[in-house]
Amino acid sequence: MRPDTPAENVDHTAEAARLERTAGLYPEDAEALLLQAAAHLELAGDRPAATTLYDRLLSSQAGLENPYLVRALKASNLWEYGHEAEARAIIDGIRAASPRDPAPWVIVAESLEAHDELEAAEETFTEGARVLLTDVEEPPYSTHPLLFGRHRVRRMLGVAHDEWDTVADLHHSSPVSLDELHDPKRVWSLGSDNPAELAAEISRLRAELGTYREALSRPFPVAVLHWPAGELSELVEAYPSLAAEYPSHEEHLATIEGSLRELAASGTPNLGIVTGTVPSYEAFAASEMASPGEAELLPQYATTLAARGRAVEWPPQRGAGCWCGSGRVYEGCHGA
Repeated sequence: MRPDTPAENVDHTAEAARLERTAGLYPEDAEALLLQAAAHLELAGDRPAATTLYDRLLSSQAGLENPYLVRALKASNLWEYGHEAEARAIIDGIRAASPRDPAPWVIVAESLEAHDELEAAEETFTEGARVLLTDVEEPPYSTHPLLFGRHRVRRMLGVAHDEWDTVADLHHSSPVSLDELHDPKRVWSLGSDNPAELAAEISRLRAELGTYREALSRPFPVAVLHWPAGELSELVEAYPSLAAEYPSHEEHLATIEGSLRELAASGTPNLGIVTGTVPSYEAFAASEMASPGEAELLPQYATTLAARGRAVEWPPQRGAGCWCGSGRVYEGCHGA
């Protein structure tokens, strides 16, 4: 069940409760599941309960994978039910921290935009673009909402196009241009009696809907399975039949990078890496009533981890640590 499903089609409160129960059963996936639960609570109108879930995540003893995303969602939610001062303080903290993930930047900028803070929203979008896209040849798919949101706000402010606006135009796949979609005068055409203006607006709305559906059709990346050295040794020792798949850990890492580069060269978008553990894999095999020694099970395991929100984007953002866990930046490790 997607969190954006209309309220008339789902009991969002019941869905949130179901996700909370599931998080209790799968603590390794609790972060992703509780974020979905909080989204359902927001849609149900129970924003204080959603804040409680965000606080629960932020106070968790286990380290969060995306702490700035949780903070951004909390700030956006707080502002919607009257806690503007606290929301602004959180937003200022996120901007000061300069996270390497585009999602927090987009959420806080859109929150500012929703409350008519257009100049602050434009500054936030621009800061995020500067942090994530400086000296980057090709903007990753995950940064497209950052570029498109920046373009939208700048169009509303009436400022001239710059280099990043041009990049946004180049990566916009809809048949209707961003300039037309983000035209501030569009709202006037909605009250027009001119059939041509109304037809043009219907065309623009269809284009926006198509873009939205395309984004929803990619809820998780095409993911490649990665085993840390200790986990791989344990896996092959327990299930010798998998030794043919993994002759050595070094070859395993090289195969991951090579496979992802081949997929990228073929035009496959939204690539990612999921990290496996032997207990998790054995539990998955049991749920599928299959033997962990069956190599055919490995791609299914990777897809399941990605669907649970366990995938990390490939290639990593510039300056981020390598996906292999070496502790070196990606450009100096497997990205060399």
